[in-house]
Amino acid sequence: MQQYVILRRSGWQSPAELEEAAGRSSRVGDEEMSDDIRWIRSYVLEEGGGSVGTVCIYEASSPEAIREHASRADLPVDEIIPIADTVIVRPDPQPASA
Repeated sequence: MQQYVILRRSGWQSPAELEEAAGRSSRVGDEEMSDDIRWIRSYVLEEGGGSVGTVCIYEASSPEAIREHASRADLPVDEIIPIADTVIVRPDPQPASA
């Protein structure tokens, strides 16, 4: 499988909407398309006015599988970009505990 970046700009009006979408995404990926797609991680973007977008990292069999997953899970897809390589300078920071 190839790794891809999926850009989803201003896809949700609130973090709560995004949380619901994440649940749908996980269910479709894990239960319906586990041979074709694997969600690795997402970075949530502040888009202004309370809306949020995401930059998502997926492994997938093809861009078409990503589009099919998005359609089944009712997710926006603005752009799909194949990842050529990974350079890790530092691991992702851990969120601060509340």
